Amino acid sequence: MSLAFCSPLDDCSPPNGRQDVLMSVPHPQQGAFPLFKFKDIQVSLHWSWLLVAMWQIERQRDTYEHLGWAIAQYVSLFAIVLLHEFGHSFATRQVGGTSDNILLWPFGGIAYVKAPPRPGAHLWSIAAGPLVNLALIPVLWLGFRYGLPQDASRDAQAFAYILQYINVFLLIFNILPIYPMDGGQILQALLWFKLGYAKALLIASGIGLVGGAGLMVALFYYTQSVLSTLMVGFLLINCWKAFQASRAMLAASASRQTMEG
Repeated sequence: MSLAFCSPLDDCSPPNGRQDVLMSVPHPQQGAFPLFKFKDIQVSLHWSWLLVAMWQIERQRDTYEHLGWAIAQYVSLFAIVLLHEFGHSFATRQVGGTSDNILLWPFGGIAYVKAPPRPGAHLWSIAAGPLVNLALIPVLWLGFRYGLPQDASRDAQAFAYILQYINVFLLIFNILPIYPMDGGQILQALLWFKLGYAKALLIASGIGLVGGAGLMVALFYYTQSVLSTLMVGFLLINCWKAFQASRAMLAASASRQTMEG
């Protein structure tokens, strides 16, 4: 899962002074240690990532003959996630916004961004992430198609196939219209053009609540994965907060209109 959120370090008020949508996301500087800085964007790793990484790598031992390939697969997964997050960050800066932190944690990555309060700017800052995954599809295919020797080991062939699958899966999963995932935020930005910020958020988060609940049931039924269930639960908590905030914004707007009328 990849997310682009306004940073807790910034003033993240929605346009026109409306009520802030306070998301439950980790602080980029708490419980994390810095990995490196690129283009003035600090990339950090949350301590819990290491615990989950050991568990997930152990689960992949049966996929490969050598443990090193399982480690390479997990690290490569988060390399793709990191590229996705840089897509959000650079696009946000391109439209005049700010982005100074990226956090990697067990659920994926979080780009802490603050885009200008315009639907077009918000749309581009969010859509740029999935576009990175889309661009990686031919890059990975061509790279493994012509770069992998014909006599490559079974582990190498499995790694090449799984990495391409992971990238496509991340693309599809992230564009599901479940707020605050990329697909849900893209939907909100598109609706924002015609309906305004608050109504767009209300509709996007409402769809997200229904879709997220369905996704949680499906994931638990078909995978019995505790981590996946927790991840969708995290999404639903933030989706509910956005839904409540949008209702408060609309109520406040209606009250102002009544007083002015």
